[in-house]
Amino acid sequence: MSERNEPKHYQALVDMGSNGIRFSISDLSPQAARIMPTVYQDRLGLSLYDAQYQSGKKVPISQSTIDKVIKGLLRFKRICEDYHVPHENVRVVATEATRKAINSHAFRQQIEEATAWKVELLAKEDEGRIGAMGIASSFGTINGLVMDLGGGSMQMTWMIFEHGQVRTSPRGAVSFPYGAAAMMRRLDEAGADGHDALRREMSTNFEKALRDLEIPESLSQRAEQEGGWTLYLSGGGFRGWGYILMAMHSIKPYPIPIINGFRVPRSSFLPNVKEFSDPEDTFRISARRASQLPAISFLVNALAESIPSIAYIYFAQGGVREGLLFSSLAANIQSEYPLVTATRVHAPHSTSSLSRLLKATIPPPHQTDPSKDPPAALTSPHFLTSTVQLLYAYTSYPKDIDAVAALRSTTVGILGDAHGLSHIDRALLALVMCERMGGELSATDEPYLSQMQELAGPRASWWAKYIGRAAGGIAALFPAGVMREHEGVQVDVAASWCTVVKKKKGKVVEAIDFQVRYGMQELDGAVKVWRHHMEKVGKKKHWIGGKEGWGVKVVTSSMK
Repeated sequence: MSERNEPKHYQALVDMGSNGIRFSISDLSPQAARIMPTVYQDRLGLSLYDAQYQSGKKVPISQSTIDKVIKGLLRFKRICEDYHVPHENVRVVATEATRKAINSHAFRQQIEEATAWKVELLAKEDEGRIGAMGIASSFGTINGLVMDLGGGSMQMTWMIFEHGQVRTSPRGAVSFPYGAAAMMRRLDEAGADGHDALRREMSTNFEKALRDLEIPESLSQRAEQEGGWTLYLSGGGFRGWGYILMAMHSIKPYPIPIINGFRVPRSSFLPNVKEFSDPEDTFRISARRASQLPAISFLVNALAESIPSIAYIYFAQGGVREGLLFSSLAANIQSEYPLVTATRVHAPHSTSSLSRLLKATIPPPHQTDPSKDPPAALTSPHFLTSTVQLLYAYTSYPKDIDAVAALRSTTVGILGDAHGLSHIDRALLALVMCERMGGELSATDEPYLSQMQELAGPRASWWAKYIGRAAGGIAALFPAGVMREHEGVQVDVAASWCTVVKKKKGKVVEAIDFQVRYGMQELDGAVKVWRHHMEKVGKKKHWIGGKEGWGVKVVTSSMK
């Protein structure tokens, strides 16, 4: 049994929320702890919030409901034993619905007597802080406002998360009684005539919270420079809203079905849900969630009125479960970039040297036109390292499917379950890896490639092809991922911007000069093929959008 699969690293968690009870076992082995791999997960679709209301009046949680909860916990206890989870590694955590229950103490006491598990009751302030940490676990960096929408309440705070350091408001998180289920009840009680008053109440409370949270000036300035605030949203209600927006996206069908890392601009955040037909038929929208959409729409519009300057909205999978797990990790593990952690298990022997070589294939910033440069997301150290770590993952696949397997690696493939990846990371790495494996797809898979390219954009998509071709050449030179530099095996690469004169028309065009130097004759054939492939990616017919699309000419030469 590998270190990663040793039960001593397993953490079992029961998250007793307002809309459901979630059971999970996660593997926090050091090698992959940053992405918190899930060994087992299940959900009991029982609303502890709804269980406390009858005919609009609050009542104790009934014995029949308590029995259902205990039955689910006992089943999970057996599963934990089957996975050999140490008893001390099991936590049962309850949030607002349990905290505010009339018979909360008796409810928790019955659970402890039946299971021997003590229920940890999160304070309102802790719930917001832990929810924020769950959102932090869902991204590599965060700079903006974070919000968590549960069934009974919503929490709001600000967060700066960079290099593993998490900063949030010294006031913690502000909690509002505006959960998805609670909003349904409030709207029903207010009636149509009272909706304006409720909206004003919510807007006033949101605006006050933004003042009380003591947002640092640096974060406010960043929002101003970037054209508005970035919002990071978590919780079942917000995720449901995200799936609706995904279904209404201009890219149809939207190619990444994973909610974590999905991003929309403000203009797409406030659609008219009344125009959206059959929400229950939408992917990942249950009948219960569909019934809450009008209430969530009301909440979203009130938020937009209170925070008029919003640039982008990100949706996060992380909530209380992820927040509790992420909070338990050491700072050096929290600081890891999720994409690097997720690909590490496939890393070749000479990862560092191969990463340096791949970086050298990218020309330095353009002196006069930055719009020609590759996006920073493609050239960052963590992205290039991740590319190299995944470089040989599909070499055992038949040629018929290696490119499409690589293309789908970040959605339903080996990285599909990786927590913390943004959609742009998934799209770009998929495009790079597809090209690294040759880029040859069947007619069945070409539409998916087009959707991923549309998501990434023409410029990023062409540069992904370029980097993929460069990575493929490197893999051909060093098929085992070993460079043997200590034995004098040396390959040098350089890329720079230049101008060339077209032979037929005498037209001067800008190009990338791709240069290779090597000292072993046995590499002649591989280098010749590599140069051919690099020149080919610069041909207009291979540009994104064809001859009138986006791309750059590539010429090759030998380094002196």
